[in-house]
Amino acid sequence: MFERFTRDARAVVTGAVAHAERSGAAAVEEEHLLLALLDREGSRGSFALGSLRAGAPRESLERDLAAARRRGGLSRADADALSGLGIDLSEIVARVEEAHGEGALERGGRSGSGRRGGRRPFGQGAKDVLARALRVAVARRDRHIGDEHLLLALTLQGGLASEALADHGVTHGSVTRLLYGEGGGVAEAG
Repeated sequence: MFERFTRDARAVVTGAVAHAERSGAAAVEEEHLLLALLDREGSRGSFALGSLRAGAPRESLERDLAAARRRGGLSRADADALSGLGIDLSEIVARVEEAHGEGALERGGRSGSGRRGGRRPFGQGAKDVLARALRVAVARRDRHIGDEHLLLALTLQGGLASEALADHGVTHGSVTRLLYGEGGGVAEAG
């Protein structure tokens, strides 16, 4: 499938691997794809992301992702659902961090320096984004998968990256309208 990726989309994927390695993550996740998209300049995906963020700084998105990692990878929707059951996630995080140190609930763990050669594996969420990007490109009848398809796939994925993007005005509908001038339905979310 990688041969169908444009140069920009390939740069996002390799950038995501680099972000995962720098952060010590055990696997490449959706958030690493988003961070790599934020690194891009001069591509369709970076144009859409920059236009729709309405001047919101990259640091704001990074803070949102860091806060979600600190909650063990749970989105605010997950925290709200737990709250409905009488479970205070912020209290649980505080107690775990008190006992085990800040960031103890960060998902995926840290690989440390014990990792031997090779690349970080892709987590299921990142794999799902890549597969969804292919479906988005096919649905649009595009021959290649560009970084704009990765962005659209991230907005459709649900979870942390999608939530952070939506909080900054970047939704599937807004990206679709900006890039294609369409209503932004989610028919290609398969």
